[in-house]
Amino acid sequence: MGVFVFLPLVLPLTAWPIARLAEQHLHPRAATRLLTVVAAVMAVCSTVCLGLVMVVGTAQLPGNPLPDGWSDAEVREAVPYDEVAGRAAIPALVAVVVACGRLLWRHGRVRHRAHRALTGLPGTRVAVLPDALPYAYALPGSGPGRVVVTTALLGCLEPAERRALFAHERAHLAARHHRFLLTVRLAARANPFLWPLRTAVSYTTERWADEDAAHAVGDRRTVARAIGKAALVSHGAPAPTFAGFAAPGPVPRRVAALLGPAPAARRWPSAFTSVGLATWGAAAGTAASAMSSANSAVTMIVILHAATPL
Repeated sequence: MGVFVFLPLVLPLTAWPIARLAEQHLHPRAATRLLTVVAAVMAVCSTVCLGLVMVVGTAQLPGNPLPDGWSDAEVREAVPYDEVAGRAAIPALVAVVVACGRLLWRHGRVRHRAHRALTGLPGTRVAVLPDALPYAYALPGSGPGRVVVTTALLGCLEPAERRALFAHERAHLAARHHRFLLTVRLAARANPFLWPLRTAVSYTTERWADEDAAHAVGDRRTVARAIGKAALVSHGAPAPTFAGFAAPGPVPRRVAALLGPAPAARRWPSAFTSVGLATWGAAAGTAASAMSSANSAVTMIVILHAATPL
């Protein structure tokens, strides 16, 4: 196993180039899916790595419930610097579990409060709140979900811009963007090196919804104008759990992209371009992380099985 057990902890660095280039050169739909898969795989692999190293550290603690054979010299030799790395992995893995648990708890609490706030309103797919704060967001649910918008924001938009707003939020619901966002947020908490992918997916999901709204409305400038107006008066969604119409972030970049031609929906970029090289680099890093964690897991299981008496 050796030093290869530590590779999944640092291999997310190979995805940093694609996190930036995918925003600029890939279709938002392809970029969102690619970055989410890369982030999810690398986060799982790094967590498995921490778990394997933690076994070595925990087995050396007095009073642990693990079999005595798991602290044998052969088991400790499987991890370089087993005393330091093994003990450091314990609080690291605990921090990962706590951070992911808090995120899931907060995600569920915010969704529950949002649904409770709509109690008494008509059960339509669009819920209009009489609120002086201008904002709009897509609220997923057990069914198709609902679009929540305040009267203050509707009053700032023209009829065509309102259609763009609703098309944007429906695109979030139809593509289940909240799942992509939750996945990359969990991944970033499992490994901080994946934070750039979280930021990139937050942007590409908005761009994906922008392009779908432009296709539905049939006028890219109308969508751009609606986003610009909403950004000037809106405070974004009430919580980062939701995908908001004027979400905090690079709104000028979204507007500029809508004022240009629609992005080409190519399936895979050429390897002879910067984004192609970055994509292949991220794919290679993801594959190496998966193989390294799988190899380390199998090796550790074999060693532990041999060290544990029947």
